[in-house]
Amino acid sequence: MYRKNPSLMEIVVRRENLEAAVQSVKRNKGAAGIDGMTVFEIEEHIKEYYIPLRNKLLKGSYQPQPVKRVEIPKPNGKKRKLGIPCVRDRVIQQAIRQVIEPIIDPYFMENSHGFRPRRGTHSALKQCVQYYKEGYRVVVDCDLKECFDTLNHDKLIHYLGQYIQDKMIIKVIRKFLLAGVINLSGEYAQSKTGAPQGGVLSPLLSNVYLHELDKELAKRGHKFVRYADDFVIYVKSKRAGERVMKSVTRYIEKDLKLIVNKEKSKVGSPTRLKFLSCLMFQVNGTYRFIPTKQAKQKFKTSLRKLTSRKRPGSFEEIIQQINRVTRGWINYFGLGFIKKFIEEIEGWLNHRLRQLILKRWKRPRTVIRKLKSYGLDLDSAKRIAFSRKKYWRLSQTPEVHWAITTKRLHQWGLVPLSQLVESAYARY
Repeated sequence: MYRKNPSLMEIVVRRENLEAAVQSVKRNKGAAGIDGMTVFEIEEHIKEYYIPLRNKLLKGSYQPQPVKRVEIPKPNGKKRKLGIPCVRDRVIQQAIRQVIEPIIDPYFMENSHGFRPRRGTHSALKQCVQYYKEGYRVVVDCDLKECFDTLNHDKLIHYLGQYIQDKMIIKVIRKFLLAGVINLSGEYAQSKTGAPQGGVLSPLLSNVYLHELDKELAKRGHKFVRYADDFVIYVKSKRAGERVMKSVTRYIEKDLKLIVNKEKSKVGSPTRLKFLSCLMFQVNGTYRFIPTKQAKQKFKTSLRKLTSRKRPGSFEEIIQQINRVTRGWINYFGLGFIKKFIEEIEGWLNHRLRQLILKRWKRPRTVIRKLKSYGLDLDSAKRIAFSRKKYWRLSQTPEVHWAITTKRLHQWGLVPLSQLVESAYARY
């Protein structure tokens, strides 16, 4: 007997696909939506309501809940608006994404690096370096204003329909786009444009939309790199860059119905204009990127907070948190020239930890006992214990260095920053 192939929505609602989506949402954690359900409750909920949920999705009658508006601070002092869908909606979005992303992603270009499998900031920056090596020394940095919030729904659904012909999936995705927002004052607001930042499908949908920009730039023969809504075009002269800026701005605003932030959009050298928080840099004929001053300062500020003498938590917890921050930062910026900066940070961080340890010992007799147990003689231990110097100055003394060595800090769990840098360089 002939049996037709299952529709994409039939694949979406399979138990194994929904179970995989549940596990993915649980791993990503995240806050509850407007219904208050947490990621720890969702597994039982999906099991209990699987049949009615399946039927609603197959009929296209599933109705998502409005997203919860939250704001997070940006480095410039402003706030970024996020929309947090309820956990069940996140699971449905993830289940849809698992099915449609493998179909859509192969159509995307090599120049697109954001929110894609096996791609990221490193591949984007490597492509920038290659263009710079080839003689394209001027960059057109075109800033899209609130891109996620201004995507035109009709255009987005039209673009999506070029890859996905399943009517029920298209219908449910449109409902997600139109679900609305519960704003900070608790009032409901319609969603006339945009895909909420915080939605599981939003990165893929934004790539579908901005793929039209990629196709236009490729048709014009431009050398460009795009990471989500951040993109740069490499040209050979400033005059050419200004001409490209005007024509591309015209296309974006007229055809894509997006807004170009003219104040932030600039033409100049990639050694001065940042892309993904990095600047182009050359050492002995080798081209790489370096973190911006703001990125370095933010990293140091994070470590300063983690090693505050007044902070709670055990020393083991503090070390674990430091390791997470340092691994994340070095994994991101590790392909650039950061060795000298990391050497400085490593020495400073070790001092911060020695200071924290001394402060936690508090009483002189505890200081003496601890320093002696780490190999310091009694007289030296007493000098430290009864010194009137502040903790920061004490942490720099030879006696404290002999007792609380860098090797000992590593034995207590601190991952050497220089080791993380070497690992990052090895991957280049």
